[in-house]
Amino acid sequence: MSIWWSLHLRREAASVPLARRLLLGTMETAGVDPDISYDLSVALTEACANAVEHGGGTAHGDSLGAYRVTAYLDGEKCRIEVADSGPGFPAVRGERGVLAVQEAPRRPVPVAAVPYDAEHGRGLSLIEELADHVTIGNKPGRGGAVVSFDKILKWRKDAPLMAV
Repeated sequence: MSIWWSLHLRREAASVPLARRLLLGTMETAGVDPDISYDLSVALTEACANAVEHGGGTAHGDSLGAYRVTAYLDGEKCRIEVADSGPGFPAVRGERGVLAVQEAPRRPVPVAAVPYDAEHGRGLSLIEELADHVTIGNKPGRGGAVVSFDKILKWRKDAPLMAV
């Protein structure tokens, strides 16, 4: 069983619950365990919120901008990718003075260092806690950030679309 979908969304707060509901509906219909679905939906919400807040398209002449969400349920794994058109992660001087795109640190902000009720600064750490594998970087070419994450799926006993 394989399902995939992709959304092109405006950078507006209302787009975040739309992406989350589509993911939850897809996973429920496929028969994914509700705990796994919930973890992925929270991670997706954080990635989308970051794209809405930080993924501005002003560098390309579009003050509102857009971002893309793509989800793949393939066999026993779900992969979600959120890509925006903002400035991406900053470039830094590497060895021999060469400019390179900064790789996001494995723990951008330690979870323990951010108060539990903080309104900012927890998104990437939450995604890393909820997913099995996370990749954070910049899109090649036009720019923008890409956050992708995978999680091994568990299925309900009555799952209609469970992988065989």
